[in-house]
Amino acid sequence: MARVLVVEDDPDIRQLVELRLRGLGHRVVSAPSGPEALAVIADRGAPEVVVLDVAMPGMTGLEVLRTLRAQPEHADLPAIFLSARVRPEDIAAGEELGALYLTKPFVVSALAGAIDKALTRTAEAAAGW
Repeated sequence: MARVLVVEDDPDIRQLVELRLRGLGHRVVSAPSGPEALAVIADRGAPEVVVLDVAMPGMTGLEVLRTLRAQPEHADLPAIFLSARVRPEDIAAGEELGALYLTKPFVVSALAGAIDKALTRTAEAAAGW
């Protein structure tokens, strides 16, 4: 299973996502903010996939992913936005960054499928497909 970083400012949602992903066998680390997520990555290295909320105070999930994408070593980090924001411009911005976009409330099977899809995309890109 994958190493997953969950970036979510709402503690209840963060805990729910963590529990669901651990229940699926993933190894999960979480951060309550964008700056803390960047610190986790700097300290522990990149996860295999990152799950981000879009709307967070201080630094949005979009800003976190843009910051990571600007670093060559994280340019292809698989990412999934899990957000209550369903505005077309938010979805388009996430997709432009190469991320999958799911909306809250979420279905665990959809999140599990998105993680699998994100990891498969990365593996195929690495293999030159």
